[in-house]
Amino acid sequence: MTTNCCFTGHRKLENPAVIQEITKREVIDLIKRGVTDYFAGGAVGFDTLSALLILDLKPEYPQIKLHLVLPCPPEAQTRNWNEKDKSVYYDILSKADEFITLSQTYYNGCMHSRNRYLVEHSQYCICYLTQAAGGTAYTVERARAKCIEVTNVAEKM
Repeated sequence: MTTNCCFTGHRKLENPAVIQEITKREVIDLIKRGVTDYFAGGAVGFDTLSALLILDLKPEYPQIKLHLVLPCPPEAQTRNWNEKDKSVYYDILSKADEFITLSQTYYNGCMHSRNRYLVEHSQYCICYLTQAAGGTAYTVERARAKCIEVTNVAEKM
């Protein structure tokens, strides 16, 4: 039986190096507890940091897998991104164990559909939450309502 963890967090990160180090410790703890599958939503910010972290840890922990859950096709998700962020995104996409595209087109609300999918397919959630409103707060609230174990990296800084 696989055990899954999803990531959710803000696009803007304060002190990414510290966030990455705390997230790494939390992920390694979950790996030691048997969590093998990690789901990220493909957005800029915490999603990208988390996906890169899983890819970095794979040589040491070959049992772990990265699943990207995309709200819409990559070209639609990245339409307004800068070239650097697009390049990182496509590199992650090429190295992920799986990517799931939830809709063939972008639509208003597709990000919430992605966030619901992340929660519905996870037993753990690692988040970077500093604001009481928005997509990350929505996702964390759904995870807690489902009695998923939530770790907020922002609270450990």
